[in-house]
Amino acid sequence: MKSVEEQLALIKRGAEEVLVESELAEKLKRGQPLRIKAGFDPTAPDLHLGHTVLINKLRQFQELGHQVVFLIGDFTGMIGDPSGKSATRPPLTREQVLENAETYKQQVFKILDPARTEVAFNSTWMDQLSPADFIRLASQYTVARMLERDDFNKRYGSNQPIAIHEFLYPLVQGYDSVALKADVELGGTDQKFNLLMGRELQRAYGQQAQNIVTMPLLEGLDGVKKMSKSLGNYVGIQEAPGVMYGKLVSIPDTLMWRYFELLSFRSMEEIDELRADVEKGANPRDIKIKLAEEIVARFHGEEAAANAHRAAGNRMKDGELPEDLPEVELVADEDMPIAAVLNKAGLVKNSAAARDLLGAGSVKVDGEVVDRGFIFALGKTHVCQAGKKAFARIALKRS
Repeated sequence: MKSVEEQLALIKRGAEEVLVESELAEKLKRGQPLRIKAGFDPTAPDLHLGHTVLINKLRQFQELGHQVVFLIGDFTGMIGDPSGKSATRPPLTREQVLENAETYKQQVFKILDPARTEVAFNSTWMDQLSPADFIRLASQYTVARMLERDDFNKRYGSNQPIAIHEFLYPLVQGYDSVALKADVELGGTDQKFNLLMGRELQRAYGQQAQNIVTMPLLEGLDGVKKMSKSLGNYVGIQEAPGVMYGKLVSIPDTLMWRYFELLSFRSMEEIDELRADVEKGANPRDIKIKLAEEIVARFHGEEAAANAHRAAGNRMKDGELPEDLPEVELVADEDMPIAAVLNKAGLVKNSAAARDLLGAGSVKVDGEVVDRGFIFALGKTHVCQAGKKAFARIALKRS
C-alpha cells in the first residue's frame, strides 16, 4: 500500500475539498482498508462523462486498496433529490428506479472493478425503519438548519413551495452513511450539505464521523456550462466510438487539462510532461487525441480506440458529404438552439421548417441525429445536415 502522503496526493487530485484532511490522514495511517461510499440516484438511464468524475475517484480509491461501496439510492430516488433545484422534483416509481439502476450497474463497471465493488441499495435498511425510527432520525436536525441550505433558502425566500418529504432527503442520505459505517463519502460540490449531514448523523448514532471529498462539476464541451444532455455539450459514455472521439478532439484547448485531470487515469507526472510538450510547441490537437483514445478505449475497448479516428472522419455515410462543403460563420452573443442556427445559416427556409425536420429526425450534427433540445455552443464548429441535401460546416463565434 502507498504511503499516507502518496494516498492523499491521489485522493486530492482534481478534488474541490477534503474535509477534514487531518482526520483522513489519521485513518490512512492505520493501514486498514477504508469504506468509501458514493451514492447515485438512478434518475436517468444514461451516464455522460460528467457523471464519471465521481466514479473515477472511486476507482482511484480501489487502486489504493480501499473498499468501495457503490450505493444506488433506490429509496431516495423515490423522494427526488432537491439539491440545486428551484422547484419540487417529481419522485420516480420503484419500477423506474430499478430499471435505471440496472442500466447504471452495466455502465459503471466499465470503470470500477466489479470484484472490488460492493453494490448496495439503500432501500435495504430504509424499508426496515419503523415510524418511531424515522421520527428519531428527523429529530436530529432542525427546520432552521435545513433552511441554511442554499436551494431551500432561496425557495423559501421567494415563496416557492418546499414539500416536507424534501427535508427527508438529506436525512436519508446521511443515514446511509450510518448504515454503511462509511469512513469517507464522495460527492459533487452541490452535495456538500448532504455529505456534512452524514458526519453529524454518524456522531449522533455513536460512530466516528466520515470524511468528505467533494468533486467539481465537469464543464461541458463548450468549456463554460456544466456538462448536460439538455445543453447538448456532453459526451455520453454509450455513444459510438467515433462520436466520442470527435467530440473530445474538438474541445477547446483551454479545457483539455481539466479533462485530463478529472477523466484520465494517467499520472499527474505524465500529464505535466504533455503540458510541457505543448509549451514547447506540440500541437494541442495531438494531445487531445491521446485523451480521446484513452476515453474511447475505456468504454469501447482498445480496437475501437485505434479505429475511432476513422469512424469520426466518416460519421456521415460515404458519399453523403459534398466535396465543396459550404463554410458558414455565424455571430452571436450566446449559445443558440439548433433550429435558429439552421435558419440563420440558410439550410432551411425558416425556423418552422427547421423544427419540422428536427421533429422528423432529419437533422444531423457531425453525423448524429439531434432533436430540438440540441444547443449549438459558442466557439464550436459542427458539420450540419438538414434533410437529405442541405449541408454546411457552421462556426458560431462571439460578436
